[in-house]
Amino acid sequence: MSELIENTPKTTGERVGVSDDTATTRASAFWEGVRGISPILLGVFPFALIAGVAQVNAGLEPFTAVAMSVIIFAGAAQLATADLLGKDAPFLIICMTALIINLRFVMYSASLSPHFSGIGRFWKWLSAYLLTDQAYAVSIIRFSRRHISGGKLWFYLGCAIPLWVLWQVGTVIGVVVGLKIPESWSLEFAVPLTFMAIMLPNLRDWAAVAAALTSGIIAVAAFNLPMNVSIIVAAVSGILVGFGLESFLERKAHD
Repeated sequence: MSELIENTPKTTGERVGVSDDTATTRASAFWEGVRGISPILLGVFPFALIAGVAQVNAGLEPFTAVAMSVIIFAGAAQLATADLLGKDAPFLIICMTALIINLRFVMYSASLSPHFSGIGRFWKWLSAYLLTDQAYAVSIIRFSRRHISGGKLWFYLGCAIPLWVLWQVGTVIGVVVGLKIPESWSLEFAVPLTFMAIMLPNLRDWAAVAAALTSGIIAVAAFNLPMNVSIIVAAVSGILVGFGLESFLERKAHD
């Protein structure tokens, strides 16, 4: 009789109870992600305002500017694209610049992929669309340090969704306000501060430090190059230096 009871399928009420527990743990992981990304949101909002203003100043219609923010959803690429549009740069140059700036998301995706194995195609597409520097940094640091009880996907969505909402709201406000924001506010300072807050916790070895320093120095030195080429040169140089130093240190350790 005991074996029969043990092998009897669970009742509907029991299954519902399990589902409720799962929903609770997912909600817990989601709100943990919201709490993790909250400090960074303070710097993202001025960044979104700047993006909206820049797109309007570049000559885009308000609807086009908002649509661009929703479709691209990449701050650095939006700012570079708006700047190039304002300078009447060739269409191919604009596309190549945005593509190269966003190539870092390929590396982010490869880094996150092992943590999201087994999720459905819809969630993969949604996660890819919502991927940002901030959501990646907060998520990958948390994943590497401790277990997420409600699932890593829900923690990531807790980071990514509030950022997406805030970005769209900030962009719309920037588009509507446009040139009415006084220059004395100097909102541009929020952009480098946001990226510094993302970068510094990830400088955990000499290769990462060397890559960051190289990129920063070259970006400043090559600032006057046309068509924002300094961004590309700095990024490639930082990657090469970081990879080279990491390979050297590994060989030295092995020897």
